[in-house]
Amino acid sequence: MSNETRNKKIADAIQRELSEIIRLGLRDPRVTMVTITDVELKRDNSHAKIFFTSLGGDTKVQSCQQGLQSAAGFLRTQLAGRLTIRTVPDLHFAIDNSVERGVNLAKLIDEALADDAKHPE
Repeated sequence: MSNETRNKKIADAIQRELSEIIRLGLRDPRVTMVTITDVELKRDNSHAKIFFTSLGGDTKVQSCQQGLQSAAGFLRTQLAGRLTIRTVPDLHFAIDNSVERGVNLAKLIDEALADDAKHPE
């Protein structure tokens, strides 16, 4: 199995397990309604960038990110007990804005189509 395939499997396992740990084991009131959307691992598995989305405004999402980052040690310890890898990567959390960008693009397309329909040629 190539290293790239192995890293993808590890990233998928981290995403699955982190979602479960956050849902059931994390008691930080700042971390609510979180969805882990992607995990990017460094080649040597020393660091993992965790992308997440959360409901609420920018202030709520920033607060959620701070809560997740402050719980990174706890989450890493929980992952160590669930995964069968030698070293668990350091966790770094990043806000995933792709859903918001997708909604904005869809809105722009709808507006362009509506404008196009007003001016038939």
